Amino acid sequence: MTEPKPKLRPLPAFIFMTRWLQLPLYLGLILAQCVYVFHFWVELKDLIGAAMGNEAALQHIIQAVTVPGAPVPSKLNETTIMLVVLGLIDVVMISNLLVMVIIGGYETFISRMNLDTHPDQPEWLSHVNASVLKTKLAMAIIGISSIHLLKTFINASSYTAQVLIAQTAIHIVFLLSAIAIAYTDRLTTMTHNDSKSH
Repeated sequence: MTEPKPKLRPLPAFIFMTRWLQLPLYLGLILAQCVYVFHFWVELKDLIGAAMGNEAALQHIIQAVTVPGAPVPSKLNETTIMLVVLGLIDVVMISNLLVMVIIGGYETFISRMNLDTHPDQPEWLSHVNASVLKTKLAMAIIGISSIHLLKTFINASSYTAQVLIAQTAIHIVFLLSAIAIAYTDRLTTMTHNDSKSH
């Protein structure tokens, strides 16, 4: 027969309960996810419309991807399609980032979701903790930064060398930050394992 778990004293119980104050933040991120889904379908609809000859959709697409100072294309060309598709990939990657923050953050900081037996449980959620979530978020940010850098390089002639260097430097900082986070996490894990073995 298992012993009943001791109840928390009122003050620790209240402090522990305050974790639920984060719930509105995650619900707000779900609404942000809805906005991204809507934005994705609007852009995709315009891309398909432009490909089928819709002039209004074409103008919207061109306005969305043309950099100030760059020549404005008169028709849908390969570069324009590539920039629109990169924009769609960017939306998907930010959406993935939101999913990781919402599900991983809720599981880590608020309450267990008990998804162990669920067939659709994400693989990464089975071993999620604050450091794993940090590393995955850093990798997602690098992916998003890569997309933005690629979009800049496609329109490189429209940017100054200073802007190109600054964006590349920012991307390198993201890379170095992710490596530092992963290395720190590895050191922490090794230290924790060593302390367990002694």
